[in-house]
Amino acid sequence: MSSVALQARRTPTQSNSIGVDSVLLGVFISLLMLGLVMVFSSTIALGDLDLQTNTSYLWRQLVHMAVGVSLTVVVAGIPVWVWQKLSVPLLLACLLALALLLLIGVEVNGSRRRLSIAGIRMQPAEFAKLAMVIYAAGYLTRKQAELHRFTQGILNIGIVLAAFGVLLLLQPDFGSFVVITVTVGLMMFLGGIRISHTLLCLSLAAIVMFVLISVSDYRMQRMMSFRDPWADPFDSGFQLTQALIAIGRGEIFGVGLGASIQKLYYLPHANNDFILAVIGEELGLLGIVLVIVLFALLLHRALVISRAAELVGRIYASRLAQGIGFLLVFQAAINIGVNLGVLPTKGLTLPFISFGGSSMLVCCVAMGLLFAVDRQTRIREVAAR
Repeated sequence: MSSVALQARRTPTQSNSIGVDSVLLGVFISLLMLGLVMVFSSTIALGDLDLQTNTSYLWRQLVHMAVGVSLTVVVAGIPVWVWQKLSVPLLLACLLALALLLLIGVEVNGSRRRLSIAGIRMQPAEFAKLAMVIYAAGYLTRKQAELHRFTQGILNIGIVLAAFGVLLLLQPDFGSFVVITVTVGLMMFLGGIRISHTLLCLSLAAIVMFVLISVSDYRMQRMMSFRDPWADPFDSGFQLTQALIAIGRGEIFGVGLGASIQKLYYLPHANNDFILAVIGEELGLLGIVLVIVLFALLLHRALVISRAAELVGRIYASRLAQGIGFLLVFQAAINIGVNLGVLPTKGLTLPFISFGGSSMLVCCVAMGLLFAVDRQTRIREVAAR
């Protein structure tokens, strides 16, 4: 490896040769801490409603975080090649879980998105997102020399995406399908598929999305309410109007931590899908900008780590880092867009910040993989000097 490449890899915040990316670690801790504070703030009244203590959701989120961070540490120490070997079994396991969901899944608000195992509920779609990234990274590595061909570059992995799509849409879970499709599409574009194939995929994806929205009454209703939520503020536009009221009330500096009114049974799902609206109300525009900056830094570090891995010949690790960065940040972008009223409502959490066990565990495992890529790339760099 050239000295120029090594010099480009080093930054002022990363002077040690083998260690942890301090910027990425800081982003990870900041997102977790912000999420913990905001989950407590947004659920302080829900404990009374459920006849529990006001800290019940706080303690549950602490458990989710403790288990998640433990998984981050464990995964960060596992060689990246192990995940490449396990990519197909993990993919098949997630497909099976999604299929079982249609048979024995717990129905909530008209959707079957949760499996209940020994009293513990989990969302297979969250794990499927990460499994698809792990598989796509392996596929792009194996087929690197053949990606210019349509069958190898698009068709084969498109079949796998279609299988996931069918199972997700039957739940229905359109949001997760969009996240997986866009994430894998970005990975394939950076992996080297032809521009003409990329344009073809974009066109087909747009047609599929349009058809899926057109044939579904509830998706069309969401689209209409997104265009003008104030036309029906007490029914189809209720959730979005309440979120916009919360964000508007916060203005620039917010009304103060814990002082949100919308979280008091006005704004549905204030502790998960719409927690950003509570952040906007209590911390104002500055709070929302803070969230955006943190996720922008996460994507930047993921791409820097990916480039460093590619420079030392670790192609799979490079593709994996790209996929993780796209997965976490694109889902965050959709959640932020929904809360701000610039995207139709989707049932997607804000990574690391929203309340929830499955989302937290998967996000923490994803960060563990990113730390693993970074650390093992540093080791390779040291060996190459």
